[in-house]
Amino acid sequence: MAKQTDTGNTIEDEPKLAEVSWLSKDQWWTDSKSFAKLKKRYKLDNSDFKFIDKNSLSINDPAQAVLIETINQINEYAQEQRKDFDLPLDLSLGTEFQQKVWRALQDINHGETISYADLARRIDNPKGFRAVANANGKNPFSLIIPCHRVIASDGKLGGYTGGLDKKEYLLALEGVKCRV
Repeated sequence: MAKQTDTGNTIEDEPKLAEVSWLSKDQWWTDSKSFAKLKKRYKLDNSDFKFIDKNSLSINDPAQAVLIETINQINEYAQEQRKDFDLPLDLSLGTEFQQKVWRALQDINHGETISYADLARRIDNPKGFRAVANANGKNPFSLIIPCHRVIASDGKLGGYTGGLDKKEYLLALEGVKCRV
């Protein structure tokens, strides 16, 4: 989408992340769970996507600068130097309900866990814990939007798109011990 400046020139909207996913060693970025949705949403085909090695990214390209900042913030988080992420996100792949859940996830503090039922209450849908769990599982920004901080009411981990081993690791990194 383009917008006009005060001088009447047209500029593109600021770049935003559309997805951050866990991939296994044998997977390729096109294996991402949202790849088909991204193509449809932005009216793209395979030739519109390109892989850029992180060492070849340029801070002078606004879209690549977002990727560089994302890499930096994830590294800071992994080194326990960052508790929250401050990145521009495009939530438009989600329904209105999913977006509401994803915004509520961002209010869960580092090192805190809540249940799916608690999250449902936080969005004023106390009986919607199953729908909240489903929206949580469709979060295209796992880690950045901290869906790993939502656990089952009995204190067990519940599910996680990246795998329970990663959820357990992320919570341990934040000082949380959960029942497996």
